[in-house]
Amino acid sequence: MAGKMVTFPINGRDGSGYLATPPLGSGPGLLVIQEWWGLVDHIKDLVDRFAAQGFVALAPDLYHGTVTKSPDDAGKLLMALNIAEAGNDMRGAAKYLLSRDDVTSRQVAALGFCMGGQLALFAACAHPDLVGAAVDFYGIHPKVDPDVTQLSGPVLAHFGKSDQSIPAAQVEAMVAKAHAAGKTFNVHWYDAGHAFFNDTRPTAYNKVAAEAAWTRTLVFLRGVFKTAQ
Repeated sequence: MAGKMVTFPINGRDGSGYLATPPLGSGPGLLVIQEWWGLVDHIKDLVDRFAAQGFVALAPDLYHGTVTKSPDDAGKLLMALNIAEAGNDMRGAAKYLLSRDDVTSRQVAALGFCMGGQLALFAACAHPDLVGAAVDFYGIHPKVDPDVTQLSGPVLAHFGKSDQSIPAAQVEAMVAKAHAAGKTFNVHWYDAGHAFFNDTRPTAYNKVAAEAAWTRTLVFLRGVFKTAQ
C-alpha cells in the first residue's frame, strides 16, 4: 500500500513528509531521512518498503519541496541546509509519529542514507527523549558532528570499504567515543562504495551489500522495539 504526504506542526509552522503505514494497521515509529537529493521517489519507495515490514514510517521533507537529480545542485542544497532547522523538522516528525494511534512504540528509531545517515545519528544524539535508536547508512555531512555520548539507545551503521568520502579512521574514532561512553554502536563494512544501497543508481548500487544491510537493519530494528516493549 502506497503512502501519502502529511503535515505536522514544527515550532509554530507546518512541516511535511511522506508517511506509510503497515498492512496490519499499526507498528513502531520509524523516521527515514533523505539523501542529499531531497525527498525523491527512491526515499518514498523505502518508506513504503519499511511500512510493508511492519513500521509506521515517515520521511520528513528537510528541503521543504526542493528536489534535484544534479550532484552539483545536491551538494549546494546539502551545504545550505540549516542544521538547527533540520533538527527541529526531525523532532517535529518524531513527535507527530508518537502522537499517532497506530504507532505502538514509546520512542521512534531514525534511519538515513548519506546526508540522511549523519542526520539520523544527529537526531538520536540531539533528541534522545524521542529517538531511541539509529541506523546510519554511510552517513556524511561536514556541518554535522553528532555527540554520540548523548545517545539513549543503540546504533547500527553500514559503510563501504571503498567509500572515498568517509575515512575509516573517522568512523572508528566515533565508535570508540560511543563505546567509551557506554553506548552500543555496531558497524558493518561492505565490499562496496558510497551509496551502495541506492538501487536507482546502477553505478553505485551493490546488490550483495544492499541485501545484507537490509537484513541486518530489519533484525536490528525489530530487536530494538521488542526490547523496548
